Amino acid sequence: MTQLLRTQLEADLESLVETVPPHIRGLLLERDDVNELLEVVLDLGREPEARFLSESLVISSREISESDIESVIQKVSSFGEDNRAGIERTLHRISAIRNRSGKVVGLTLRVGRAVYGTIRIIEDLVLSGKSVLLLGKPGVGKTTMLREIARVLADDAQKRVIIVDTSNEIAGDGDIPHPGIGRSRRMQVRLPDLQHAVMIEAVENHMPEVIVIDEIGTEADADAARTIAERGVQLVATAHGNSLDNLIMNPTLSDLVGGVEAVTLGDIEARRRGSQKTVRERRAPPTFDILVEIQGWNEVVVHEDVSDVVDRMLRGNPISPQLRTVDELGRLQRSHAEAKIPTLFNGGRDRGDRRDTPRRAWGVPMLEEQEDVVPLKSVNILPYGINKGKLMQAVRSINAPVELVADLGKADMLLTTKNYYRRSTQALQLAEQRGKPVYVLRKNTLAQIQQFVQALMRKQSQDAQMKLEHTDALDEAERAASRLGEGETQVKLSPQAAYVRHLQHKVANERGVSSSSEGREPNRHVVMYRR
Repeated sequence: MTQLLRTQLEADLESLVETVPPHIRGLLLERDDVNELLEVVLDLGREPEARFLSESLVISSREISESDIESVIQKVSSFGEDNRAGIERTLHRISAIRNRSGKVVGLTLRVGRAVYGTIRIIEDLVLSGKSVLLLGKPGVGKTTMLREIARVLADDAQKRVIIVDTSNEIAGDGDIPHPGIGRSRRMQVRLPDLQHAVMIEAVENHMPEVIVIDEIGTEADADAARTIAERGVQLVATAHGNSLDNLIMNPTLSDLVGGVEAVTLGDIEARRRGSQKTVRERRAPPTFDILVEIQGWNEVVVHEDVSDVVDRMLRGNPISPQLRTVDELGRLQRSHAEAKIPTLFNGGRDRGDRRDTPRRAWGVPMLEEQEDVVPLKSVNILPYGINKGKLMQAVRSINAPVELVADLGKADMLLTTKNYYRRSTQALQLAEQRGKPVYVLRKNTLAQIQQFVQALMRKQSQDAQMKLEHTDALDEAERAASRLGEGETQVKLSPQAAYVRHLQHKVANERGVSSSSEGREPNRHVVMYRR
């Protein structure tokens, strides 16, 4: 890191620390790990909380007062319709919580950093000229990677890049954008609902070669993205959802990968496929050529030909995405995941399979019945706009281990309808911010609800069976977590294949410990350690 860059990063962090109340500021600056600060939470009548990479802690015993919150508000820009503000020429984000009368009673001061070199893992894809869509759970680094993509395309590739910056998270607050975007130009969005209009305006008025967008979240945004792609402009964007599966099942955003529609096959074609006559097919060419699922800073899953992958998923054919990792020495490693048949999209069959399959509603998988090989884990579902009586009837009809809950914190997933999802209510936004899967039904009918419950149980059964096949490796991870709880600081596990390591990382996360992969294949292994 150059001295100039280091100075810039330190100045950016200092500008955020300067906005917090004085009795907190000194305590933050005293910490050796202040450079690892993620965010500061200030809630009226509560002790202030500081969140670092390694821990979250109460930074002061003094409760936050109205004057403390007001002092912060005076030092930042005005809050927009999305209740977000910033600090001019920085990437920091200040988000407000208001009471029923509109008064600010809580603040989240999130540190924004321009991290250079984050796109090496997908740089060749970005420079290919093809449109790239990034998916990943909140906090995984989508926006940071998007910012670096804009800089590389503008400075290194010498392209005309326009950033449509709805919440000023990519290029920072104020009229002068943060230097982290290089020579890219930034267009701010007055209201979040107008993002799609600014996207079209960027193409019509400024002749870009590349448009960069953070969070395509509405049907209007998806339509605008398709319009831009059809004009020959490269798109690089992020969208709600953790994986390609989520996107295909999302009726609002599925158009980004071509959309899904019901198609009636002729008798000959249906026999050739070994499927029913009415199947689900991709409706149109995808807006994005490449889709990247971000697992972490140094690990991504790449679908290099979205149209082919979506077709295979809808027909129930095996897919094998590319896995990319960056090892400890900074070397890029490429491999392909073991080919797996998608379980959520059984619209078709391989030629040799002539079994009849039941019909299914749009966006909701209908899966064949099978005996549970192992006991299934209970699933907590929060119904949002879904008839609870119908949902309970569907659960009882197959004796599914499903519980209905009213608290988002206790829910494993949220189930809603297309009409509710389009409204993008605060409850839905909160669920996505917390990384809760949101499943969307086209209609609130018993048939679609039953199909969803059956699909969910099939997926649960297959996951449970997969875990059973790797019992020894998972048991080793469980024992390691227990040893950490008893006082050990670090435990090295046996070398495993990539998918088994993925399962071991999930065990670590569930047990509240940290983990990372080390070494080179075939000796690559998981190391678990206390947070």
